[in-house]
Amino acid sequence: MCRSLQRLIALLLACALLLVSTSVSEANTADERNTIYKQRMEYYLQMEQFTHIPWYYFAAIDQYERAIQATRKDKKKKEGVLAIQVPDYLWAGMLNPDHQDTNPSSIRFFGGIGKDGDGDGIADPNSDQDLIFTFATYLSSYGFSEEDILHGLWEYYGSDYAVRHIHAFAEIYKKFQTLDLLHFTFPIPKGFHYTYHDTWGHSRGWGGRRMHEGTDIFAGYGTPVLSTCYGYVEVIGWNPYGGWRIGIRDLNNVYHYYAHLSGFNKQIKAGDAVKPGEIIGYVGSSGYGKPGTQGKFPPHLHYGMYKHNGRNEWAFDPYPYLKAWERAGRKQQR
Repeated sequence: MCRSLQRLIALLLACALLLVSTSVSEANTADERNTIYKQRMEYYLQMEQFTHIPWYYFAAIDQYERAIQATRKDKKKKEGVLAIQVPDYLWAGMLNPDHQDTNPSSIRFFGGIGKDGDGDGIADPNSDQDLIFTFATYLSSYGFSEEDILHGLWEYYGSDYAVRHIHAFAEIYKKFQTLDLLHFTFPIPKGFHYTYHDTWGHSRGWGGRRMHEGTDIFAGYGTPVLSTCYGYVEVIGWNPYGGWRIGIRDLNNVYHYYAHLSGFNKQIKAGDAVKPGEIIGYVGSSGYGKPGTQGKFPPHLHYGMYKHNGRNEWAFDPYPYLKAWERAGRKQQR
């Protein structure tokens, strides 16, 4: 057998092994993810049965904590199935000399909220069962209506942002009735021509000198624009800079900004939950003026992404994400 043919066979075998390895790895990842989702859902449903507060609020609280921990250096990332945490002083009681107290009786004496959720006689702030039971008990003390739940969340977090974002997450879970919602897609459908490159940080002059906080995707006027994620429609309407725009928050607490649209999907309104691939609007050239201003630049979608860590919000470059979603879409077509 000639050397070139041997090399070709070796290359083909290596490719085959890589494909098998990748498939097995993806399957294992999917299995692990499904196992975790199942475990989390069991916790949420237990607390729904205990408190009569809908499971999707517990899912929303847990996911909000997870998203915040991923972006804050001052937030310790919790180990375990759940991400919910309770500050030591609140768990053990403000006046408790031992903020690491795990005795339910002394915690109760000092006004702490820590509870023993699994019946082992210990109120352990590192136990998933104790944590979610504690949070459920605390939240249910405010009542069971949506207004009561949101009031309880405000008293706990002391932040309008936290309450709004948790409510948004709850609406997403409520509509889709599953936890497996961290999926994304490219915002322009298959079959439509488009071009884009990394325009992050480029200067913009209208309305004052500023940097470009997004990626411009050029496409024909009226090209459908898709939601890239499972998310909650926070805002829809006119913005002097972005024209007809829509803002959607996903479960990673990322705000997705779609601007310069020619119009919206009339079936969508603020407060709705949407899914990846759902048409939310159409490419246009609106913006840079009063409501209805069009044509000051070629039609394109301005796509931006903003992260919120519970305190501050900042823009980050969406280009790498768009490229990854584009590649994943092409891979699925093969």
